[in-house]
Amino acid sequence: MDVLATNAAPPPIIRRADYQVPDWLVPTITLDVDLDPAATRVRATLEVARNGTHARALVLDGDGLEPLAVRVDGANADWHLQDGDLVVQLSGDTHLVETEVVIAPERNTQLMGLYASSGLLCTQCEAQGFRRITFFPDRPDVLSRYHVRMAADAERFPVLLANGDPVAAGLLDDGRHWAEWNDPFPKPCYLFALVAGDLQANRDTFVTRSGREVELGIWVRAADLAKTDHALHALKTSMKWDEDVYGREYDLDVFNIVAVDDFNFGAMENKGLNIFNSRYILADPDTATDYDYDGIAAVVAHEYFHNWSGNRVTCRDWFQLSLKEGFTVFRDQGFSADQGSAAVKRIEDVRGLRAAQFPEDAGPLAHPVRPDEYIEISNFYTATIYNKGAEVIRMMATLLGPQRFRAGSDLYFQRFDGTAATVEDFVSCMEEAGDIDLAQFRRWYTQAGTPRVTAQLRHEPGSARAQLSLAQAVPPTPGQPHKEPMVLPLRLKLFGGETGRALTEEQLVTLTDPAAEVTFDGLAERPVLSINRGFSAPVIIDAARTPADLAFLSAHDDDPFARYEAMQQLMLDTLVLSVATGRADHRAVVEAVGNTLRDAALDHAFVAEAVLLPSESFIGDQLAQVDPDAIFRAREALRAELGTALEREWRAAYDATEANRFEYSPAAKGDRRLRSVALGYIAASGANDAAALAFRQFERADNMTDRQGALVTLAGGTSDERVAALDIFYNRYSDNPLVLDKWFQVQALSQRDDTADTVAELARHRDFTLANPNRARALVGAFSVNQRAFHERSGRGYRFLADQLLALDKLNPQTAAKLLPPLGRWKRFDPARAALMRAELERLLAVPGLSKDMFEQASKSLD
Repeated sequence: MDVLATNAAPPPIIRRADYQVPDWLVPTITLDVDLDPAATRVRATLEVARNGTHARALVLDGDGLEPLAVRVDGANADWHLQDGDLVVQLSGDTHLVETEVVIAPERNTQLMGLYASSGLLCTQCEAQGFRRITFFPDRPDVLSRYHVRMAADAERFPVLLANGDPVAAGLLDDGRHWAEWNDPFPKPCYLFALVAGDLQANRDTFVTRSGREVELGIWVRAADLAKTDHALHALKTSMKWDEDVYGREYDLDVFNIVAVDDFNFGAMENKGLNIFNSRYILADPDTATDYDYDGIAAVVAHEYFHNWSGNRVTCRDWFQLSLKEGFTVFRDQGFSADQGSAAVKRIEDVRGLRAAQFPEDAGPLAHPVRPDEYIEISNFYTATIYNKGAEVIRMMATLLGPQRFRAGSDLYFQRFDGTAATVEDFVSCMEEAGDIDLAQFRRWYTQAGTPRVTAQLRHEPGSARAQLSLAQAVPPTPGQPHKEPMVLPLRLKLFGGETGRALTEEQLVTLTDPAAEVTFDGLAERPVLSINRGFSAPVIIDAARTPADLAFLSAHDDDPFARYEAMQQLMLDTLVLSVATGRADHRAVVEAVGNTLRDAALDHAFVAEAVLLPSESFIGDQLAQVDPDAIFRAREALRAELGTALEREWRAAYDATEANRFEYSPAAKGDRRLRSVALGYIAASGANDAAALAFRQFERADNMTDRQGALVTLAGGTSDERVAALDIFYNRYSDNPLVLDKWFQVQALSQRDDTADTVAELARHRDFTLANPNRARALVGAFSVNQRAFHERSGRGYRFLADQLLALDKLNPQTAAKLLPPLGRWKRFDPARAALMRAELERLLAVPGLSKDMFEQASKSLD
């Protein structure tokens, strides 16, 4: 673990501008791994080749490794350790370098490298975990062919898996056994994987479009085998989708997935052997919500799609991370949209972007989609890299159109197969295939910040002409005080304010200058502007539309996302005004929500999304200074009025969506979603029977979606049913870690007055542990985004988070650093809260032995 001593110099900054090609390449590597939780012996044989004309030594990265032996071409070598790295003096251009180390997986709490998890031995090497297994040039532009031999106790670890295809296996005389795997495709070491354990597989086959049969296996503990059918179905569906939509065929004879309980990420795309957090594999109706089911399908698809966008074509250096992640998120979003409601999927993606990435862009940790520098690369697995990166790809696809975008992706895969590529490589392929100049568009990769677009539509009464004025600006961000104009593809359309008819066809206006004018002729009536339809650009729009126009669009716009957006903007404007002035006029919102509820033509999934109020944090993002208490009061008041004024509609929606049995289909998911939303509004109305209604749903539910929806409603109240439901839920699922995470999370997100006390108590619960990232995120992470509870005026929420981060940093710096950003938004709050948050950041930085991960996040958050 990289830690900082007291008064130590700040860790070095890694800069993209300093990139140099590797001095040595490693065409092949053979690993002989003698597995044991306490002492695993790793023997590595590297074929190394000098890259260019130079006399520099071979430097192999190491983290906490002590070499037992180092040999070059079979003889003892001239070597030394330098800051943990192995430096070997070599005279020729090619050599065989052999090293031997011993590591202790059971003591690896960082969950990077080779570690133990619930009786398994498994690996996580992205971004720089391979150096914790053996000495190697741990960088993504060194691609090697891997041959792996593993040996382990046959009873304790009967299954031995690695990348590629199995070659041979056998028994040893001492109760142990061995297996060999070979991966014929060159890959960077961050894609290396092995797993050993007592596992069983849900098996199937997939026949590729060229007729090859691929053996599929999802490996889990025997007790979890029945919960893997959904993930297996998602895998086969994604393999077929990638062939149909992108022309990408799988290239090995075997594709395996292993689920592990302790994992820093959602999953990892290791070549032919994906390793998953169990929460993204295991599902059945009793333990997984619809959100879990959808998440499993999306993550399975995401990791599978990496086989091409990440594995066959990898990134040259970690600054190019969005090259694989942004592109693959865009691909998995397309897959998910094709499996259900494309409109609802787009709404969910944009909501996630606004909840995580927009605040990131507006805060001290803002960085471009392709960063220029970092201290610890694990800190750059961010919403900007993933989600904003996907939006950048989406804009390119919009500008090129489907056929030319597909041609560009085909060219990219063809030209850079088996290599480590850059963002420029990808964009150049799009330019060549699309016959388009994307020079200015590249600013999306180099400039941080969320562009703001002002749109003003002018129309004289009785005139057939309207003029649309557009202006853009990108706010200053750390290190980038001045910004150049971006390329903004904006889909827009005009509707008649009296009839609701479309006055124009949808058109794509590409804003490239600071300001522009668009003229519309032949208008038969007053126009109403629908802009950024489908969220065609990841920007903030200020269109100065009246409440009446927004309500009109929420009822008449023919673009589902724009219709949703109009409702959200109407709610947001109403709430922001209420917070600012203390006055509330909810009539327009109540009428618009009522119209939506009564529109029988709308599917229930869309209705459920459209009638949800903006989150407290998103409301705060619109204010010059966040006032958590005022935001809470304003939002609760609107919820109560919507619940009371439309109680008949909510009860009708609730009754109409009751199902007799669980079914996983778009329609059934929409029913369950609307049912829980309606229940929440009934409770907000103060109805006397709300708690009893929720508890009845909780007890009768035949699926986790309905059960958790009822529990969320009860957890925010004060009824006796609340206590009973929480106790029943815990007793029923206390032996299921993934479901128990929900129990912690629901309470951490509760809007009750005593949530901070409850969370502090739960942190001492016998089932709470910081050693498991899922559990830490379920309680500590959820509490830190509970705006009302976390920002309680005394500052105890800030102290609680900082205390938990310090304890977690000693175990798992990577997970700890990812939970820190809520403290870094101190400048957005009143002076008293800001001082308390800043004090906690300073306390973190003053602690001896702080990790690089935490140091980078905390120090940047104080700037």
